[in-house]
Amino acid sequence: MSFLLPKLTSKKEVDQVIKSTAEKVLVLRFGRDEDTVCLQLDDILSKTSSDLSKMAAIYLVDVDQTPVYTHYFDISYIPSTVFFFNGQHMKVDYGSPDHTKFVGSFKTKQDFIDLIEVIYRGAMRGKLIVRSPIDPKNIPKYDLLYQDI
Repeated sequence: MSFLLPKLTSKKEVDQVIKSTAEKVLVLRFGRDEDTVCLQLDDILSKTSSDLSKMAAIYLVDVDQTPVYTHYFDISYIPSTVFFFNGQHMKVDYGSPDHTKFVGSFKTKQDFIDLIEVIYRGAMRGKLIVRSPIDPKNIPKYDLLYQDI
């Protein structure tokens, strides 16, 4: 399914998308195309991308081809999803210690849609951090241990 979403394969491409995406939530899914959890997430992202096209731009980023960003966002688990708005990194309080990214796959398409709407509305009001609307039961739990991806 991931072939439906645009892929970014270099730091330069990621930089360009962050700078040029305006008035929309930029969704960057960091992962690997062959990873099963990434494929589950990509399925949700691709099925919602047209519904969210006025609010969000969704891209897939290969962790192996963008080591600078993989390190910068401390991505030790894949998939990890990072959000931007007008070039600004948007943080989300998921009730976990890490507000910089969503780790794992969303349980449902509606969870992802709700999150994008909350980030979009918050960003339009100038907020840099928003509270996640996702039921805590649907947020994957993981330990903040360093793990090689």
